[in-house]
Amino acid sequence: MNKKIILLLTFFISIGLYASPESDRKAFAKHYYDLYPDVHPAEFNNGVYAIDAASKDQWESIEEFPPYEINVDSGKKLFETAFKNGKTYASCFDNGGIGIKHTYPRFDAKTGDLITMELALNNCRKANNEKPLKYKKGPLIDISAYLAFTSRGKTIDIKIPNDKRAIAWYEKGKKFFETKRGQLDMSCTDCHVNNVGKNVRADLLGPALGHTTHWPVYRSKWGSLGSLHRRYAGCNKNIRAKPKKPQSEEYRALEYYESFMGNGLDANGPGARK
Repeated sequence: MNKKIILLLTFFISIGLYASPESDRKAFAKHYYDLYPDVHPAEFNNGVYAIDAASKDQWESIEEFPPYEINVDSGKKLFETAFKNGKTYASCFDNGGIGIKHTYPRFDAKTGDLITMELALNNCRKANNEKPLKYKKGPLIDISAYLAFTSRGKTIDIKIPNDKRAIAWYEKGKKFFETKRGQLDMSCTDCHVNNVGKNVRADLLGPALGHTTHWPVYRSKWGSLGSLHRRYAGCNKNIRAKPKKPQSEEYRALEYYESFMGNGLDANGPGARK
């Protein structure tokens, strides 16, 4: 980096024009805290139920007998079942994979890649000569749900290291979040920041703060447990934009950005939603 660029960055920082990920996160959270002063900050991991008492009562009733419970049990069994070579998923992760999902996505400094939990699980399968599993629903998402369950109550802790490649992933996710697309010419920001709390047909637009804390999710609309990237694709379809493939760079970057925005909230996945 030459001296002119360093001087420019120093100047921008001094006058507040250069936004770091952490300053982004603080401003992002403050928007919702100011908009909903009666909502405790910790409640934003409950999504739309943090701002709508009637819906929250219904949701809490559902959570007494969670529809995803069978998926968590299935995921635990699958996670502990040995591959053909005798190893298990636990061999691929720190702490054997238990209680770590709240730290994903992770930036891999060796490869420069961004690794989500689901991508890490399939990478583990390939490293053990097993075929990868589908990303929208099914066995892989059951395993992800089990790992999410082991992280419940832990504080979301997404790292963006001081590495230009990691920053590039973050900025890619931020750009995707803010960019209008589709025939309806709408962005994630339009729905979940600028118009949060308003109705679209019969649905209330929830806050983006805490969007990723509770995934995977059992949606009544789906009648099954599904991944966050499946939901991203559904959102794109709703605004008549062509959806990206699950685990595309765009969706992984978006997950990185949104997850970082949720730093400090408690992980509470898997969850149940409409």
